[in-house]
Amino acid sequence: MASHPVSKLTEEQYLAIERVAEFRSEFIDGEMFAMSGGTNRHGRIQRNLLVDLDLALEARTCEPFGSDNRVRVSSRAYVYPDVTVVCGEQQAFDEHDDILMNPVAIFEVLSPSTEKYDRGLKSRLYRSIDSLRDYVLVDQEQVRVEQYTRQADGTWTLRDYQSPDEELKIDSIGVAIPLQRIYRRVGIPPATD
Repeated sequence: MASHPVSKLTEEQYLAIERVAEFRSEFIDGEMFAMSGGTNRHGRIQRNLLVDLDLALEARTCEPFGSDNRVRVSSRAYVYPDVTVVCGEQQAFDEHDDILMNPVAIFEVLSPSTEKYDRGLKSRLYRSIDSLRDYVLVDQEQVRVEQYTRQADGTWTLRDYQSPDEELKIDSIGVAIPLQRIYRRVGIPPATD
């Protein structure tokens, strides 16, 4: 029995389908992957980040966007981060004005179903974006924020925050957010030793 190769979508085909679709899908190497919904805890963390970033960046040329905004990694990859910060003039990919092209900081709220993807393939995709300076992973099960920052030589360093008394400092956009604010109304139980 002969197998038939699966035809891959082009970038143009993906965008045409995605722009009329009822549900969002990410695009990687010619394949579309449906996005799943999040928990209330996930939504609260995402909202807290968006609100604090929006207030902190109000008088600057940077702007935060939520998970309804797709990011173009390359012609072979489009993703929907939980929060994306873009600085300066937005580079338009096409006339639809629905794609973020030059993210400086990207935030993902980890969940059991997406953690491996966010730490693996998605992390590699994000780190290939020339404009990206900070990739931040926020745990929704415990107070823990991991910040990966691109250095001048192109290497990435990790800062691991685990106390609600710490501040997430994002020099690339000139913002510091207390972890207490990121986790407000989330209801994470205190850590037990």
